Amino acid sequence: MDCKEFEEDLTLDLYGDLPPEQRAAYEAHLAGCVHCQAAREEVRGLHEVLAQRPRLEPSPDFLAECRQALVEALDRERLGWPGLIREWLSFLQLPPQLVAPRLAFALSLIVFGFGVGWMLRPRAARVVPSEPVNVTASSLAGADIENMHISDISRVAPDPKTGDVRITLDAQRRVTLEGSLDDPHIQQLLVYAMKSYDNAGIRRDTLDALRARSKSPNVRAALLYTLQHDSNVGNRLAALDAVRGMEGGDDLQQSLIEVLEHDGNMGVRVESVDVLVDRVEKEGRDEAVLSALGRLATSDANRYVRLKCVSALRKLGNDGF
Repeated sequence: MDCKEFEEDLTLDLYGDLPPEQRAAYEAHLAGCVHCQAAREEVRGLHEVLAQRPRLEPSPDFLAECRQALVEALDRERLGWPGLIREWLSFLQLPPQLVAPRLAFALSLIVFGFGVGWMLRPRAARVVPSEPVNVTASSLAGADIENMHISDISRVAPDPKTGDVRITLDAQRRVTLEGSLDDPHIQQLLVYAMKSYDNAGIRRDTLDALRARSKSPNVRAALLYTLQHDSNVGNRLAALDAVRGMEGGDDLQQSLIEVLEHDGNMGVRVESVDVLVDRVEKEGRDEAVLSALGRLATSDANRYVRLKCVSALRKLGNDGF
């Protein structure tokens, strides 16, 4: 590895995304290059200064509008003229003996589509878009929410002033639920979204809405599930921040240790060390936490995680490190 390659990997290292197969070459070059050592310290210092600045978060309304615009743009790209042109160009890459049959089949589909469209023209003229229906969560029974067959959640918008939340979703028809976060029906729907919905942005909005209700057993379980299983690194970090203020318990301790030992992102693992240290300082000595930190301090494959665990043990008064 030369200095140019090191500079390319430096940012990945700072954010915990450097692949393990590149780590050995990265560390070997760093150990023997004074210039790159100084460069890393300089970038780290800048990174720490930036991390201390207050983080500006976009409003929920702005995030929802951006996500909706992105979905519409992707639909236009896939279903509009650009997508049609790509399909036609793909024919040119086929062997000549395959082009003619596929071209004939495509033309027949186009003719069939025009014919069906003409037959249905009078009916189509009478179709109008449906408007979202506003309902309150209290008007729905729990079974109604479970059987709504939700196909899309387009917006989760908590109101910081009132504590209420608005959820816009498509089921058999688009509805907007509005009510308090303490409403069990609202909580039920948000817990479902946070654990099962495939849109990472909606899962994050839902987490932000529910984090103030972590005393609810269902919400607590959903936050710990997100912490361990969400596929999005940002959501797992947000869940770590959310559980800082949660009441202690074996479920929380075990989840944090699982994250520290097994999460695939170094940044999440390092952050979990800080959360565990905060909890031990708040609740008192915990042998399970100390044991996990000690084990990783001597055997973890990631050097930075090892150093972080050693620092944590010293901070907690373990003189053996």
